[in-house]
Amino acid sequence: MDHRRDELMTVRQVLDELGGVSRRTFYRWRELGLGPAAFKLPNGELRVWRSDFSAWLGQLEAAA
Repeated sequence: MDHRRDELMTVRQVLDELGGVSRRTFYRWRELGLGPAAFKLPNGELRVWRSDFSAWLGQLEAAA
């Protein structure tokens, strides 16, 4: 995907958008392969492309 016009989200931003899901739950979802696609920066922090986050939410809504 072309991310040149996309936004990088921090874990905090993802959690806020999800209405207060805990950090522990987010990382558990990642362990289970259930969370949005994310990648680590060289400093170890995770980032999520907003487009990937939106697509992930759309898949959850479609499955509901």
